[in-house]
Amino acid sequence: MGAKPLPVMTPLHELLSRIRWDHEFGKGRFVFGYEDHIGHRIVQLDVHDLALDPDNPYLFDVYDEEGAMHSIPFHRVKQVFRDGILIWQRRH
Repeated sequence: MGAKPLPVMTPLHELLSRIRWDHEFGKGRFVFGYEDHIGHRIVQLDVHDLALDPDNPYLFDVYDEEGAMHSIPFHRVKQVFRDGILIWQRRH
């Protein structure tokens, strides 16, 4: 039986904790869609491609095609997909 989608109102940090600590739920492939202010689009990123800073729970780091690191605030995450299915979306 598959995991139930999380309600929209679930805070993102709770979803991250569930991905990390719920072994069965965390087996899925998770993709974040975050808002790119420069390109004015939603960028999709595999959760394994982001780096979490334990000293700053408000940001995650990503590397672009040229290898430059960018810090992205979690409030710019707009969507989360699990195995291609939208399970979380930020209210606008």
